[in-house]
Amino acid sequence: MWNLIFWIICLLINFGLLAIVFYALLCLTDLEVDQMDPFVATANINRWILLEFALQAALSILLLFTGHWILFLVAVPLTCYHAMLFIRRQHLIDVTEVFRNLNTDKKHRMIKLGVYMIFFTVCVFRVVLFAVNLILNDDDDFDSH
Repeated sequence: MWNLIFWIICLLINFGLLAIVFYALLCLTDLEVDQMDPFVATANINRWILLEFALQAALSILLLFTGHWILFLVAVPLTCYHAMLFIRRQHLIDVTEVFRNLNTDKKHRMIKLGVYMIFFTVCVFRVVLFAVNLILNDDDDFDSH
């Protein structure tokens, strides 16, 4: 039962990370085609960056403390990248530099989207696996009584 709860928490964290990165990509794309003001776009993206960093760190810590070493080793480089950006104070998008760094920011977010999609797929698979195992084991326990 605890494994199912753990994977549901990981799934929710990953869903939040996917939503944040997808929203940032959407804002950057709208900015690229002049459907959004640079001030509005950077404010909208910057509003969610610290939450993304916190969720990624929480996911890495959760994977570390629960002993999921392979997934932790996959998640830790992105967490370190976020920590490096935060320490160097390069984590926020500057409104004066947004057009110069637009393609680079979009590429970084596409890579993050890919990593988060991999984690999301793993979490969905694990939730289904543990839910089915829980249902099958409950049926076996019920039949034995």
